[in-house]
Amino acid sequence: MIRLEHILTPERSLVNVQGGSKKRVLEHIAELVAKDQPGLSADNIFDSLIGRERLGSTGFGNGIAIPHCRIPGASEPLSLVMHLANAIDFDALDGAPVDLLFVLLVPEEATDEHLELLSQIAGLLDKADIRQQLRAADSNQALYQTIVTLQQAA
Repeated sequence: MIRLEHILTPERSLVNVQGGSKKRVLEHIAELVAKDQPGLSADNIFDSLIGRERLGSTGFGNGIAIPHCRIPGASEPLSLVMHLANAIDFDALDGAPVDLLFVLLVPEEATDEHLELLSQIAGLLDKADIRQQLRAADSNQALYQTIVTLQQAA
């Protein structure tokens, strides 16, 4: 079974990120991933993320969004975690602004893996104490380490 800590890196765990708007955050995510994954283009990643948002917001509630999509040309799943400096409107189900984003990008053909990873992320973020620990992380490394520790305890 694939686990979140296997597809997340310290370089893709970011705190104090300037958000601005939902569109700007998704553009930033696409740029970061494309820089980290030479075979993928920021435009394709952004278009896939926006396409998924058009189906319904990935704003999960409690200040959390889980933007996710299938990426043509991706060879393996990858994740990115972002804690925004200021919460933004993300059209979340509960109407609350979002400051924690867990991004999941999977290859086009991934199905069970995709659902399993989404389930792991949602289960983790369902707990108020875990959300508080993630928001308390004061550096990229601390955020990454918090997720790894939480996953190992789960």
